[in-house]
Amino acid sequence: MIEVKNLTKKYGNFEAVKDISFSIEDGEIVGFLGPNGAGKSTTMNMITGFIEPTEGSIFIDGLDIERKPNKVKSKIGYMPENVPLYKELTIREFITYMSELRGIKKSERKEAIEKAIDETGLRNVENKLISQVSRGYRQRVSLAGAIVGSPEIIILDEPTVGLDPKQVVEIRNLIKSFKGKHTVILSSHILSEVSNMCDKIIMINNGKIVKIDSTSNLIKSESKETKIINITIEDEDENFEAVINGLKFISQMNLINKNSDGSKTYKLTCTTEDFDIRKELSKTLTKEGIVLLEMSVKEATLEDAFIDIIDTNTKENKIREEMQNKQKAVKVKLSLKERFGKVKKTDENNKGGDK
Repeated sequence: MIEVKNLTKKYGNFEAVKDISFSIEDGEIVGFLGPNGAGKSTTMNMITGFIEPTEGSIFIDGLDIERKPNKVKSKIGYMPENVPLYKELTIREFITYMSELRGIKKSERKEAIEKAIDETGLRNVENKLISQVSRGYRQRVSLAGAIVGSPEIIILDEPTVGLDPKQVVEIRNLIKSFKGKHTVILSSHILSEVSNMCDKIIMINNGKIVKIDSTSNLIKSESKETKIINITIEDEDENFEAVINGLKFISQMNLINKNSDGSKTYKLTCTTEDFDIRKELSKTLTKEGIVLLEMSVKEATLEDAFIDIIDTNTKENKIREEMQNKQKAVKVKLSLKERFGKVKKTDENNKGGDK
């Protein structure tokens, strides 16, 4: 079990991670999601012991990583986003080197290496120099280095970057096979992959946890609260966007494509209502002289839930920041008024004394 308690990481005055707490059960595959710069990689680096937290604690199977770093690290396999490989080594030599670093017993090392090579599909290139293979194969080599010796916890930062579609499916199936055998933390920008592989999602934004829930609950919640409609229209008078902005049940509008025939395709995010939204849209557009060419309701996905949660959190943070700035400005104004008021009163007293 992984327990993260009140974890904070500061770089000077900048807080990359801000007092986050969460737990991950044995055998779970957990997606760690957030926009660029949210604090994902920093958090994963702290869990692996690669960097130290400024504040807070990390426990692996009840062991404090700060007090028992070597014991904890022996339980973790880590694949960072930017694959650090020794390109002058062959693939087999690199995996062997990683097995030695992990402290795998010599009697068990050969079997562990063979298993990692087979699981990551590297058998046909195992004796090639790393410098001679494609980026996709290098990604596999990094993954093999993380899983050699079957560590209890596997942390993967963008594991499918650079892989072709066939390789993505193979690595996805491999990661899914870890369920129940290993605890996996997985970070990826390919949310369809996360949705396919992960039991639970932890979302982070601006260094703070904004949501923890099962993948299925997040998608169900998004389906209940919103509908996604893709709509293609002809709009000679360019009125469509103004019309849509006037409809209360449309919460978001995004232009997807300007088509070669002059039509436009939009993605509309609609709040769920008791009436048929498609029928209401059709009536409104016909009334406004806008030609409806195609309309389809899209099933909610993890991507939709992610965008909605992160956008909402970002807006809330902005409002909170604006309120804090206003409060600071009021305090400064009151402080200045009080100070200058005292100065004025002192001057008046002095003038009275001169008389």
